[in-house]
Amino acid sequence: MPRKRKEREAEQLESEPPEAKPASAKAKRKAKEVEERDDSAPALYLLKSEPDEFSIDDLAARPQQTEPWDGVRNFQARNIMQRMKLGDQCLFYHSNTKEPGVVGICEVVKEAYPDETALDPESPKHDPKATADKPRWFMVDVKLVRKLKRIVPLKELKQHSNGSLEGMVLLSKGRLSVQPVTQPQWDFIMELAEHEPADES
Repeated sequence: MPRKRKEREAEQLESEPPEAKPASAKAKRKAKEVEERDDSAPALYLLKSEPDEFSIDDLAARPQQTEPWDGVRNFQARNIMQRMKLGDQCLFYHSNTKEPGVVGICEVVKEAYPDETALDPESPKHDPKATADKPRWFMVDVKLVRKLKRIVPLKELKQHSNGSLEGMVLLSKGRLSVQPVTQPQWDFIMELAEHEPADES
């Protein structure tokens, strides 16, 4: 049976989303440092999924609240996914929706293994270049940790792009569906989630 698809993404290098401000040289340098960090560093990530295809509520409804994170078809995102280890935690992000944003946390419970949807001719994510010997694409299994008390929307995250979230990959390479996150960025987003946003009126 064809599995769900995740964030739509082209195989070529992703461009910045039109609404994102150009990242400063400092922000780009920080983002590159995150992507190239040593494997011994704390591993935190962000996973994007379109909620009409697979939402955090769908994950909560799965047996053992666990699901393969399949359908990644971007080489940069694939390479990041292949670095994931058991116990690594990920921000669950709803994309391509009326209010995109971080909605919860999931945990890696199975490290990268071949994405069977790439080998399935009936799957919309089939890749004719993928073979059992050279699968090209990989997936991990994730388990729900918890939903956040509230969604932390993208528009709120952008308000901190020159402050606590400067250099965050989400704000500079917004279309990438698997992204590294630093510990300070993670901690700041968790703090935002615990409080209602400031009244902008």
